[in-house]
Amino acid sequence: MRPSRRAPDEMRAVSLERGVVKYAEGSCFVKFGDTHVLVTATLEDRLPPWLKGQGRGWVTAEYGMLPRATSERTRREATAGKQGGRTVEIQRLIGRSLRTVVDLVALGERQITIDCDVIQADGGTRTASITGGWVALYDCLQWMKTRNMIKTDVLRDHVAAISCGIHKGLPILDIDYAEDSDADTDANFVMTGAGGIIEIQGTAEKTPFSQEQFLELLTLARKGVGKLVDLQKMAVT
Repeated sequence: MRPSRRAPDEMRAVSLERGVVKYAEGSCFVKFGDTHVLVTATLEDRLPPWLKGQGRGWVTAEYGMLPRATSERTRREATAGKQGGRTVEIQRLIGRSLRTVVDLVALGERQITIDCDVIQADGGTRTASITGGWVALYDCLQWMKTRNMIKTDVLRDHVAAISCGIHKGLPILDIDYAEDSDADTDANFVMTGAGGIIEIQGTAEKTPFSQEQFLELLTLARKGVGKLVDLQKMAVT
């Protein structure tokens, strides 16, 4: 039995609330159980210097956790003067995951920044950020479309992400913090709505896992991403 008492292929309750921030061009409040992330999308008419004059845009991301997003207060990285390695890794993952489904030429010479602020963390903050990030990005692009700033569809597909793991020999879907802390293996899967794989991050925490076990996790992930894409479709219609 999982610590959460969920079935092996059962996800936490997931919600995606679109258009929750007044001033942002796009936004989404995403909940994966007790993991809550506020995601905003900001449109800017500027690009990184290395991209100027190339006739295409850019999508990037920033990620951070509020001090009491966890059981004990975490010092703000701004007061430390630099971001931690985990933060940098996660925000790069979010950015490149979303860019895979964006027609950067159709976007034009503009940048969209996806800001992911973790309000409460109970495992899976990066997967929640990616899943909610797609909704915020869609919201931003719709804002642009209503103002005739883009002429064609910029988004080519959905993107969603889910965690999986092996807990006491049992492959499980959508792991929370308690399960992650005691997992034999944990992995994050980022996929498109069409089933394409964008990125897989998998680590054996205790004992190496087999190819058969990996394929079991992949099967669970496909099921989870399918459900998340359905929720995204509901959120944007």
